[in-house]
This record gives sequence, structure tokens and C-alpha cells, in this order.
Amino acid sequence: MITDLLRRNVVGAWGAAGERWLTDLPRVLDDTARHWDLTVGEPFHLTYHYVTAVTLADGTPAVLKLGVPTGDSLRGEAPALRAFAGRGAVRLLRGDLDRGALLLERAEPGGRLRDLVPHRDTEATSIAANVMRELSRAAPADLPDLVTQARAFDRQPPGELTTRAAGLMRELCADAPARVALHGDLHHDNVLRSARGGWLAIDPHGLAGDPGYETAALLFNPEPHDRDPARTALAPRRAEQLADELAMPLDRVVAWGFVKAVLSEAWTAEEDPPGRPTRALDVAHLLLPRLPG
Repeated sequence: MITDLLRRNVVGAWGAAGERWLTDLPRVLDDTARHWDLTVGEPFHLTYHYVTAVTLADGTPAVLKLGVPTGDSLRGEAPALRAFAGRGAVRLLRGDLDRGALLLERAEPGGRLRDLVPHRDTEATSIAANVMRELSRAAPADLPDLVTQARAFDRQPPGELTTRAAGLMRELCADAPARVALHGDLHHDNVLRSARGGWLAIDPHGLAGDPGYETAALLFNPEPHDRDPARTALAPRRAEQLADELAMPLDRVVAWGFVKAVLSEAWTAEEDPPGRPTRALDVAHLLLPRLPG
């Protein structure tokens, strides 16, 4: 039930609280299934949460997601999904944050956008841009502000990339053209094919801020641990395509791509044990000379 990857990630992210949650997970799963009258199926790939296929009492397929109740991931995901209200994202069917449980619409047939990369990369980028348009709406008050993520830079040793990214992120947030609800981690593994809506986003971080931030994770995904130079080289063309299709200034898309790439590397460095550099670092170096000013 508990994979090595799930245990390593949960303990690395939440420490003793994560250990307690893992110990209690079988009971929480059984209690939640009984409380919501769910038939539990097979789990999906487990990283930081326990995510499994379930069936509702009326036969409707769904997904149950369980996480550490004291963590902030589900507490950002739930209000984001409520704000999206099924437009561009899976629906939130039920939530119990004290239990650390979300019941979600199951996107079917569920193929991932990553399956189109790299041979249909332009099509994949266009699909992602359309999902971004679908998600875009004014931010509700219960989503954390995007600028709070800049704290991750402050925990890193000073360096050219982190110093530039930290200052640039705060500048971009300060002069944002709008404050919208953000998925916050929109990339090829978090967009699934759906008979209901064509393509739907899953696993939002849930943030509020500049719409340009939404484009950033797409520039160094999917499979960021594969540092294939050919995939790194896709980033500038993707940035140009996203800027064109979303009617955003190219320099703003490039700037957010650089910031998010460095931010991703900062989070990787904070893992226990620290993770190895990924393609995000390569994309950051590629975009650095393209930054405005």
C-alpha cells in the first residue's frame, strides 16, 4: 500500500507528521471509504499523496486523494478546484480537509498531455494554452498569494540565478496585469484527456496572482529529470507559442519561465536528501540571456 517513493517523499516533506500519517493511512482510507460509501479500486502512481480509483454508491467513477492534514497542498487544491468549478479542471465532489481527503471527478479516458511530446509538441502546447484560458478567472480570497513562493529563494545560498530569480519574481508579482486563480503547477503530467471537457487539469497547487505564471512549468516539463538537450531546446519556441496564443508579452512569459525553473531547482535542493539538478536548471540557463533588461 505504501511505496518506497511515497514514504520517502512524505517523510522528506512533512517529517514526523508525515510518519504519523503513513502509519494511520490504512485506517484513514477505510474510514473515508465507509463514510462516503466508496468502493476502493487500485491506487495510481503515488508520490506525495495516496491517490486511488474509487466508485461512488451510484456507480460513478471517481478519485480519492488522501494527504497529510496539516500540509498545505490539499488546502490550496480544494479552494482552487472550487474556483474552477469544473471548467478546465476536474470537479471537486467532496472534501474533508481535517481528514486530509478530497473526492474528485475521474477524468476518462485519462491519457496525459505528456503522451504528445515531443512529436506533437506544438499541439500539446496549444492544448495547454486552451486549458489556461478555461481556468482563468478572478482569484477568490482563500487562495494564497503567489509572491509567498519567493521565500524559497531566501532559503538558498546567494547565487546569480537565485538572486536574479528572487528579485524578478517580486517585480513580476508587483506589476501583475491581473490577479487570477492559478493552478500553479500546470504541465504535461497534470493535464488529462476527458470525455467531458476535452482536456482537464488535475492537482492544482492553488495560488492567486499574475496569469503569466501559469505558463512557466510547461517550459521544462515533462520528465524534467531527463536532461536531453533537444527537449531543453523546446523552451524558447514554447514560450513564443504561449505568448502568441494567450496574447501575453513574450518577455513576461520568458521571465516567468526563468523564475519558475529556478524555483523548481530550489525546491529540489530542499528535498531530503537533496535531489539532483533537473532540466529546469538547463532551461533557466537557456532563458537567462533572453530576460528583458
